[in-house]
Amino acid sequence: MAEKRYGLEGVKVIDASQVAAVPLAARHLADFGADVIHVEHPSRGDSMRVFQAGQGGTAGAPSPINYTFENYNRNKRSLTLDLSHEAGQKILHKLVESSDVFLNNLRPFEQSKFKIEYPDLSKINPRLVYASLNGYGLHGPDKDAPGYDQTAYWYRAGIPYVLTWPDSMPPLFQTALGDNVAGLGLAFGVMAALFMREKTGVGQEVHLNLFHLGVYVNSFNISGALATGQEYESYRRHSPEENPNPLVNFYKTGDGRWLNIVGLQPDKYWAGFCKAVGKPELEKDPRFDSIKTRRQNHVELYRIFVEMFEGQPLDYWLETLKKAGLPYSAMANLQEVCQDPQARANNFFAEVDHPSAGKFEVITNPIILSKDPATIRTTAPELGQNTEEILLELGYSWADIGSFRDSGVI
Repeated sequence: MAEKRYGLEGVKVIDASQVAAVPLAARHLADFGADVIHVEHPSRGDSMRVFQAGQGGTAGAPSPINYTFENYNRNKRSLTLDLSHEAGQKILHKLVESSDVFLNNLRPFEQSKFKIEYPDLSKINPRLVYASLNGYGLHGPDKDAPGYDQTAYWYRAGIPYVLTWPDSMPPLFQTALGDNVAGLGLAFGVMAALFMREKTGVGQEVHLNLFHLGVYVNSFNISGALATGQEYESYRRHSPEENPNPLVNFYKTGDGRWLNIVGLQPDKYWAGFCKAVGKPELEKDPRFDSIKTRRQNHVELYRIFVEMFEGQPLDYWLETLKKAGLPYSAMANLQEVCQDPQARANNFFAEVDHPSAGKFEVITNPIILSKDPATIRTTAPELGQNTEEILLELGYSWADIGSFRDSGVI
């Protein structure tokens, strides 16, 4: 039987990044078969090795399993390399000679410091696709400013502004929301550049920054601000009672859970909804029998719904709303997400057998290809696990490797 081949097998990727966004972009490529070499500092490694949910006073589930690092770095090999050493830079340049993609999340001044700017590496390998991500872009006064997704993607792009009621605290930010979107976006950019390279024979620079990504994610609202010159202001920035369409709102159920219904075409759903929830008298009630009358009397209708939903537990409403046919969902907790039968039916999770942590489940790749699907072949590597192997592949001798180790390059 022929050995199993994977879609991006033969594509060699250098992942000279850490934390979340760019490592996830590299992991997407690795999931589809690319040989991804994760370059890490010899002593510190990727900071995600020591930072994860539940560690150091952060919210989350404490665990001896480094599940955060596993999520962002499976299917990779680890090479330790100190790029502040000239010898480390030379090793990286040698690695670039035979690579297809170089990924990093260094700011422009750091790229210059370590001699890994795009012009430097493209001279070594004109076919190289060079991909970078930072907080605020390659130009402008903040190009070298530090930026996390919480600052650049979330706050500066105005996302919490459109989610916050007046005189209220902004909604709590959850780590890596922007990073995870960025990882998918940067992987798309890399794949587009690889496809174009097949036509031209030449690589190019790919860049994504968290601030621009946040503006893109918030574009439903920012496009309006651009077109009208006006600030965002609507019922969504006030109380749910002011929502002119009570069929698009959230309600608390009798057992203290939250339910969201989204009847964006209210007339389409109105009759079926009234019947399903046991309020057939509302359908023809002159206060609520059309979009116009429901808007005029939306506060009264909202209060009727609040009392109604508080009269039964969540499970009752989940079964009841199936009959109504409109989109709805409970606000699930994380264990409910993990056990969701729809998620299980679509293989959202897969079991891995970690060499030290044993068996546990991880999240599969959300991109579905019918002929070359993403796979989980290896768990995340230990720090420097593959250093000697990779250096030998580059043609270095054991004596060279010993010298590199003695001098702190690896």
